[in-house]
Amino acid sequence: MSKAGGCRGCGCRVPQRASWSLVAATAALCLVLATSVCTAGAAPMSREEKQKLGNQVLEMFDHAYGNYMEHAYPADELMPLTCRGRVRGQEPSRGDVDDALGKFSLTLIDSLDTLVVLNKTKEFEDAVRKVLRDVNLDNDVVVSVFETNIRVLGGLLGGHSLAIMLKEKGEHMQWYNDELLHMAKQLGYKLLPAFNTTSGLPYPRINLKFGIRKPEARTGTETDTCTACAGTLILEFAALSRFTGATIFEEYARKALDFLWEKRQRSSNLVGVTINIHTGDWVRKDSGVGAGIDSYYEYLLKAYVLLGDDSFLERFNTHYDAIMRYISQPPLLLDVHIHKPMLNARTWMDALLAFFPGLQVLKGDIRPAIETHEMLYQVIKKHNFLPEAFTTDFRVHWAQHPLRPEFAESTYFLYKATGDPYYLEVGKTLIENLNKYARVPCGFAAMKDVRTGSHEDRMDSFFLAEMFKYLYLLFADKEDIIFDIEDYIFTTEAHLLPLWLSTTNRSISKKNTTSEYTELDDSNFDWTCPNTQILFPNDPLYAQSIREPLKNVVDKSCPRGIIRVEESFRSGAKPPLRARDFMATNPEHLEILKKMGVSLIHLKDGRVQLVQHAIQAASSIDAEDGLRFMQEMIELSSQQQKEQQLPPRAVQIISHPFFGRVVLTAGPAQFGLDLSKHKETRGFVASSKPYNGCSELTNPEAVMGKIALIQRGQCMFAEKARNIQNAGAIGGIVIDDNEGSSSDTAPLFQMAGDGKDTDDIKIPMLFLFSKEGSIILDAIREHEQVEVLLSDKARDRDPEMENEDQPSSENDSQNQSAEQMLSLSQTVDLADKESPEHPADSHSEASPSDSEEAAGFAPSEQISGSTENHETTSLDGECTDLDNQVQEQSETEEDSSPNVSWGTKAQPIDSILADWNEDIEAFEMMEKDEL
Repeated sequence: MSKAGGCRGCGCRVPQRASWSLVAATAALCLVLATSVCTAGAAPMSREEKQKLGNQVLEMFDHAYGNYMEHAYPADELMPLTCRGRVRGQEPSRGDVDDALGKFSLTLIDSLDTLVVLNKTKEFEDAVRKVLRDVNLDNDVVVSVFETNIRVLGGLLGGHSLAIMLKEKGEHMQWYNDELLHMAKQLGYKLLPAFNTTSGLPYPRINLKFGIRKPEARTGTETDTCTACAGTLILEFAALSRFTGATIFEEYARKALDFLWEKRQRSSNLVGVTINIHTGDWVRKDSGVGAGIDSYYEYLLKAYVLLGDDSFLERFNTHYDAIMRYISQPPLLLDVHIHKPMLNARTWMDALLAFFPGLQVLKGDIRPAIETHEMLYQVIKKHNFLPEAFTTDFRVHWAQHPLRPEFAESTYFLYKATGDPYYLEVGKTLIENLNKYARVPCGFAAMKDVRTGSHEDRMDSFFLAEMFKYLYLLFADKEDIIFDIEDYIFTTEAHLLPLWLSTTNRSISKKNTTSEYTELDDSNFDWTCPNTQILFPNDPLYAQSIREPLKNVVDKSCPRGIIRVEESFRSGAKPPLRARDFMATNPEHLEILKKMGVSLIHLKDGRVQLVQHAIQAASSIDAEDGLRFMQEMIELSSQQQKEQQLPPRAVQIISHPFFGRVVLTAGPAQFGLDLSKHKETRGFVASSKPYNGCSELTNPEAVMGKIALIQRGQCMFAEKARNIQNAGAIGGIVIDDNEGSSSDTAPLFQMAGDGKDTDDIKIPMLFLFSKEGSIILDAIREHEQVEVLLSDKARDRDPEMENEDQPSSENDSQNQSAEQMLSLSQTVDLADKESPEHPADSHSEASPSDSEEAAGFAPSEQISGSTENHETTSLDGECTDLDNQVQEQSETEEDSSPNVSWGTKAQPIDSILADWNEDIEAFEMMEKDEL
């Protein structure tokens, strides 16, 4: 609402009960649509085809919603691959992403207003009855404040908004008496304790039953939260206050927004990604419009629309000016440092920024919205879906796609703003891709890897809350919707809140009195609506002229990708060798490398260097495949390097005559029992047969109840772990097959998984280099029984044990449940390499960085790659690592013998005491320095 109470400069005037709408806005809060403006770049779509596509969306929703109700309800979400519900605590933990689950039938609540938008009023009425009958909001479970607000509180408020609308119409919901609103108020009060901080920023998590900081609450110790997590509350909380008259909710949400505004970086007017909720210090000082910040900007503008408070528009305009000055690099949107905004903070973008073109439509800045949207569409056309993250040259950075709706949202807004049928064709492509690649018998499955088309057993609630809503509205005419959607505003979860709330229970001061704006230049703020003749010149090719230069931006930046692979499959030829599939012990793979002009060079330190000579390739096609392979390999080795390394683990020999004096530095595994969180494992050691542990053991009686020794190579680390676990081993030690390797000269690394679910591995696994492994092997030669302790750090030696003449009896310590640990700088053997799997998001709107990035692909400190006369940036890669595993065939066969590593002559114990002391001192120093 303008300062004059109306809208100047565009010939429209907004009454007090404004019918402004995010679904139809072309500019800063004026409903002036250029729906008559169509570009000549796309033929108009007939009403019959639009209806056909709309009906297709309805059928797709029925498929997803019906399978959820049949196979998952009352669980929070559907697992579409296994056709069952996902219940918190009954499925393996996915980390922070599970914080959205609160045992409150999340998908049903998130889908309530979608049912009404899709004209499924009978199903809506049934769904409301189920929510009132079955949903319990008093569960002893820790949930994300952010996710619970946008999905559950927003879902209840959206359902209430449309329930009272239907009741007023007199056909449905005549029995309804604000029951959903009462549940929303109950939930609102359960979330309020999270705001008990000096700053007013909420804790990121809260226990629905016990609140914050109580012993039974199991939360309240966090210090950081993301900007979007704290800044995406005002719409739902203010609506709850306006509906109920309880002003406390809006007050708390406003206080959080005020604090974030005050903590912005004053010279750049940008905010960081993560902030300390107690001190207000920025923890992560990078800034963008994607994960971690996105909906903070969205809610500033939409709060002005819903609440009519000028201060929210002033803040948004200030931030938007900074975004366009520093972050926007058309068509890209790149993160920068808030203190040095001319310096890019990263070279990749995440999928959540796809909402931003839609927000720019609301702002009235159409040109950059068209540019960014077109760039994103080109990425989608290459990969079928928008990867979770992609680089500035449009290569895959994170390959997952959890069926996010943000691109569909922006497509809808751009169509409503321009009337360009091109965007109907974009929507049609989205529908086709969902049906072709994501549809499964029990719903729609998220994409685990957009490059391979592999699925993840996941169908998030936001898929039903947002995707089908936007797609249906994209193809629907006004008469297809049973209510006037322009009377509502969309939340970030696409829940509908009525605009008449702006004039209801307005007990909150309209003007923020805690912040001063005297330093702001009021000329930045446009209080009038942009003229549509400026937004859309008379030239009917306006939008097309903006898109045209971007048509090939992705193809020009990237060598052929998935299209080439698909064509190869159709023609019957084998697809090019991918880095993630490469096995150095596979003669066929080595021959393919040679054909691609790629050479293997063995370095003295055990590493293998890859070098490509394009001129040595068999053909230009093979040379291009070689370049692709090199780019993938480089990306796989460097994609997720950790900024820090976690402390090493310890193998401590505790039997006679060592008694804990010998401590060997060991590397951990990405799977199995996490020794940093669980009790150490103690047991006698025994060599497995076969020594490489790559098949079912032939000596299970020898390793039963013991810690198995296995040699590196020939298969994946996780496969070795499963084989010795099946034989009854209580732990495993993998010994490097590179003779002479030592933790003194080589960096420790973490053994990676195999890309599959490794939750079945319950035993601890540690890695020893050759020198350290030889100490155990030599001890076995001199002493029949050697007992070791596997732990996160060395334990104090037992004085009583030193007085015993005989080694202690075999321990009967039991394994504890496995927890997948965060990744540290790790190496994957050519034969033990990981097939990457990127874990779940912190939450649906927040960054996949931090915890997500930590446990993803296996970076290497053992790989060295180079190309000649080619750029070496990453391309659609996954993760693997190289080491000295490549051997001549005869050497490989010889190394497979269990006796090979035992060939070193046994040395007297006294002669290696000095080495042991050095090992102990080195371990203590490494632990102290947290290497």
